[in-house]
Amino acid sequence: MRFHTQAPKQRKSKRRWLKLLIPALLITIAGSFYYLNIKLTPLYMRYAEVETRKIAAHVISQAIQSRSDSVLDVNDVLVNIPNDSKETVTMKVDAEKISQVMAEIHELVENHLERAESGDLAMLPDSDVLEFDTEEMEKHGGVVFFVPIGQVAGIPLLGNLGPKIPIRFHIVGDVHGDIDTKITEYGINNVYMEVNINLTVNVQIIIPVATKQSTVEHSFPVAIGIIQGVVPQIYTKGGQSPANIEVPLSQTGETNEP
Repeated sequence: MRFHTQAPKQRKSKRRWLKLLIPALLITIAGSFYYLNIKLTPLYMRYAEVETRKIAAHVISQAIQSRSDSVLDVNDVLVNIPNDSKETVTMKVDAEKISQVMAEIHELVENHLERAESGDLAMLPDSDVLEFDTEEMEKHGGVVFFVPIGQVAGIPLLGNLGPKIPIRFHIVGDVHGDIDTKITEYGINNVYMEVNINLTVNVQIIIPVATKQSTVEHSFPVAIGIIQGVVPQIYTKGGQSPANIEVPLSQTGETNEP
């Protein structure tokens, strides 16, 4: 009598294949995730930078709008410098007054950014796409929000579906501010002037498997208006006849009719 022993051999063969197949599958899955991370990480970072700038700009705007004073008249922040000429006016920006405004804005912006990082949703923009993690923000600080992978990758079929990617950003260092003035000629010996404050905020953006430091800039006017200069008695317009127009003034300041 003979006995066949093929079944045990087949089981051993299947076990041997399974031992090779399972590690191969794990390696393939890990390699696929690694490849996707390499390809998608630049997309994550670009998206994170755009959204971070939007959020930071919104918080800064909230801080500026909370000021008690509106935009000042530019003549209120200028100081007249006396000179011997009756035909020119020399003025300069009142550094002390501008410094007071900058100090107020600096304090407001830092306060609003701190509140945003601590999870105060009133400081953050409303969004149908972003989901803020207030619990994580309260525990560890920083602004934390989630975005669907389909939104980041630009895949319309996924839309708001799919796994959500956490993005966090921290404010790095202090808020910096610089003064910038813009002057445009207006009429005869008049100028339109803007005194702007340029704010710069450094942020550290953190996404899965990557981090990057970026800069958020925001500019807004603190004083605008028209500065009136001395109107000359004679002015010239080329290409017209007569080219020169004279306006004689009497000692009382009244115009003498020809």
